[in-house]
Amino acid sequence: MSDLPPDLTWERAAPPDATGPGPWIEIAFGEGDDGEAPVYIRETSDPANVVTTNRRKWDAFVLGVQAGEFDHFVEGVDDATAPETGPHA
Repeated sequence: MSDLPPDLTWERAAPPDATGPGPWIEIAFGEGDDGEAPVYIRETSDPANVVTTNRRKWDAFVLGVQAGEFDHFVEGVDDATAPETGPHA
């Protein structure tokens, strides 16, 4: 994607003790601090393939992940190993 800002800082979403090349998801935040500011997402195994969304949608996605709304997509994860969610987590 040639229209990416050249000065993006990519943050890798990997466990702190992760080793190896992944593949991992990386996120970069574009300029701006409003809901329409761009957010870029890519996978380390294919860094040229970048998906773009905005901060409002990214924040809603993160809140959904924290609330467990996407847990059913992960096979083999049961309630005993899933992180706690809710106001006391």
